[in-house]
Amino acid sequence: MNELLNEEQVLQLIHNIRNLKVMLDSDLAEMYGVQTKVLNQSVKRNP
Repeated sequence: MNELLNEEQVLQLIHNIRNLKVMLDSDLAEMYGVQTKVLNQSVKRNP
């Protein structure tokens, strides 16, 4: 995804689960233009 996302598009990707706001790793990976696997590896390396 090489385009900028507006606020409304980002807000649609945020889900409420048990009163916590969360985003799926696949949505974040798409936003940053990387594979989900690569995003998860980066998170593990940088807690």
